[in-house]
Amino acid sequence: MIPLHDDNPTRSRPVVTVAIIVACALAFLWQWSHGPEAQRAIIYAFGVIPATLFGERHLPPELALVPPGATVFTSLFLHGGWLHLLGNMLFLWIFGNNVEDAMGHGRFLAFYLICGTAAALAQALPDTGSVIPMVGASGSIAGVLGAYLLLFPHARILVLVPIGFILQVLRLPAVVVLGFWFLLQLISTLTAEPGQGGVAFAAHAGGFLTGLALVPLFRRRGVPLLAPPRDRRR
Repeated sequence: MIPLHDDNPTRSRPVVTVAIIVACALAFLWQWSHGPEAQRAIIYAFGVIPATLFGERHLPPELALVPPGATVFTSLFLHGGWLHLLGNMLFLWIFGNNVEDAMGHGRFLAFYLICGTAAALAQALPDTGSVIPMVGASGSIAGVLGAYLLLFPHARILVLVPIGFILQVLRLPAVVVLGFWFLLQLISTLTAEPGQGGVAFAAHAGGFLTGLALVPLFRRRGVPLLAPPRDRRR
């Protein structure tokens, strides 16, 4: 299911959401401007490596450009390829503006970074000796999806669904779209082989659950949870 648009208008401009998208795009262009070897070095220097994060391993001096704890944040702005970047930014653009509107700019930024931290720990803690670097905004964005689900479960999402060889456009409630997304992440987390690279499904699940848990604390005063459909709110 590929989300295309939602029917949830906002009252304020999503300046933090846009700033994050711009920062991720610029960081990726900087990565892409280097050769293959330098790109790998950037991933190891600024990505989250569980073994270095927990002090079990140490990077060589030429790669130890930031403290291991800081990579929890630097990794959020790096991506492994164009599809990785575009997919993440699409989800952030569609769902981030409403969550930022519900929280306010400063709280949304803090929420985004906390969800990213929790997601990194969810991926790293099961295998603290792993030397596989993790990059991407997926964990933070998963937190945004969790917040959106609790705030606007009845919002309608326009999605592109492949049915065999046909692409079908459907308009579905957010609870269906995001619930299905989380179920896929949970199943993938439980069936993934330890120590293997690829998609950090545990980070997605951890970020999503953190977003669900934190949104009651970060929403603006007066913003309800489980908001009814738009026509009923009118």
